[in-house]
Amino acid sequence: MDALRQANGIRTARAKLKRDLKAGRVTIQDLLTDPPEFVLTAKVFDVLLAVPKYGRVKANRVLNQCRISPAKTIGGLSERQRGELVSLLRR
Repeated sequence: MDALRQANGIRTARAKLKRDLKAGRVTIQDLLTDPPEFVLTAKVFDVLLAVPKYGRVKANRVLNQCRISPAKTIGGLSERQRGELVSLLRR
């Protein structure tokens, strides 16, 4: 039951984070440079989809440019991948 409670808490926190990204209260660059604990296991592709003006095609294009698999998690990004992604998203 504790694991279920913890998983529900993480899902709730991620949903709030995605709403904040959509509304512009949180920037994707800040999120990627200093990710909170609950978002480390989230897929980069799913988080990119929450960013305004980013759909499946644009998110895939960005990930391909940075040589990042769509299945990669935020916590699994290397420093090179994280840096490339942040600099590309700042444009």
